[in-house]
Amino acid sequence: VMRRNPFGMDICCRKGSRSPLQELYNPTQVSLSNTAILHQIRRDQVTDTCRANSMSSRKRRVLTPNDLKHLVVDEDHEMIYCYVPKVACTNWKRVMMVLTGRGKYSDPMEIPANEAHVSSNLKTLNQYSIPEINHRLKNYMKFLFVREPFERLVSAYRNKFTQKYNTSFHKRYGTKIVRRQRKNATQEALRKGDDVKFEEFVAYLIDPHTQREEPFNEHWQTVYSLCHPCHIHYDLIGKYETLEEDSNYVLQLAGVGNYLKFPTYAKSTRTTDEMTTEFFQNISSLHQTQLYEVYKLDFLMFNYSVPSYLKLE
Repeated sequence: VMRRNPFGMDICCRKGSRSPLQELYNPTQVSLSNTAILHQIRRDQVTDTCRANSMSSRKRRVLTPNDLKHLVVDEDHEMIYCYVPKVACTNWKRVMMVLTGRGKYSDPMEIPANEAHVSSNLKTLNQYSIPEINHRLKNYMKFLFVREPFERLVSAYRNKFTQKYNTSFHKRYGTKIVRRQRKNATQEALRKGDDVKFEEFVAYLIDPHTQREEPFNEHWQTVYSLCHPCHIHYDLIGKYETLEEDSNYVLQLAGVGNYLKFPTYAKSTRTTDEMTTEFFQNISSLHQTQLYEVYKLDFLMFNYSVPSYLKLE
């Protein structure tokens, strides 16, 4: 017996119904209109920060297709999602696979995590022609999710440098960090790069040589550089701190909220504010100040206050 997939019909063909963009800016439901105000405040914060900082960055950069590889496109629901690693992006990619799979998937959590990160499973904006890109940027609802910058950074460090299975990161970045930041490093540490200390990671991030050499890895790159919020007008900015509400709001706007909920599960290993405070204990105030400068735009743009544990110079 073939079970009818609830997504089969409604999810692929939303013609005739309102687009998420229309629903966001002119909500038909009262419950959606209160939330719309919150998101207007978040949008304004980004706009104001971009305006305040454009004076300093005299020349406005033109985006290239390479800048758009983090923007996942959902044609059927006319949405674009910019994914930021360490901000629930695995689950959001799973949800996007359900939304764009035309009935192939129905439960996001049945999709293995590694499959969610296979690039061919989702279509990104850089795969379109320039006119198609412009059309989508103008007519689709664009959203992203952000997180307190230093909590995201500690989360990336814990995941990539303290887990034994991440050997590719240890080889690619760990060995480089040890070579550059550790005096009298052992041959084994130089070869494996699997015992990078958080202090060494921070020193690597603020080293001007690092910035000149190559762009940051996406796991610790700024949201500002990954999603280009000063060039692309995001209609909706979700926060990791209110992940469930914000995610389900996006799904409601897409018209699928009745049968698709954002997956929630409490990860006991999740990086918290207390944990982040601990990691910063051994960072000198000079390095804290320099690191804050690197992530400053993310703090300002997404309305995160300077952490109380910082000792800025």
